[in-house]
Amino acid sequence: MASTDLENNKIFAAVLVAGIVIMLSGFIANKFIPDEDLEEDAFPIEAAEVATAGALKVEAVAEPIADLIAAADPTRGAKLSKACAACHSFDKGGPNKIGPNLWNTYNNKKGHIASFAYSDALLAKGGVWNVENLNSFLWKPKKYIPGTKMNYAGMRKPEDRAAIVKYLQTLR
Repeated sequence: MASTDLENNKIFAAVLVAGIVIMLSGFIANKFIPDEDLEEDAFPIEAAEVATAGALKVEAVAEPIADLIAAADPTRGAKLSKACAACHSFDKGGPNKIGPNLWNTYNNKKGHIASFAYSDALLAKGGVWNVENLNSFLWKPKKYIPGTKMNYAGMRKPEDRAAIVKYLQTLR
């Protein structure tokens, strides 16, 4: 039995020495490797910038797409709109879903479907769904109409927004 006790002591000593070596190497690394802040991020992270006192705050807006509409492909817009089909229908006489049917939306007044419960914010905004309004809404709906019911983060690429608008122009 004495040899088993000796064996257990050897194992315990090995674990203890390993722990001491790990702690000591961490201590040495902290002493010899300086802790420096990076001059710039290795990978830039897009975030809202905080305005400093006295600095002008430039508000981001959707890039204009009027020039892109002529070259936009409505077939591509139809493909992109499949992501919208979970909440909207696009067929003439199609049903309202979580969102309204989008048939005949282009150049029609905002809130034109009487059977759909639009948000008060959208109704208060007024106007028609022209290229500029659709562009701004598709870019960031909650920024264009604060208080809208539409839970969609927005479409970043102006080419994609132009294709969607071109597709909506064909739904008449």
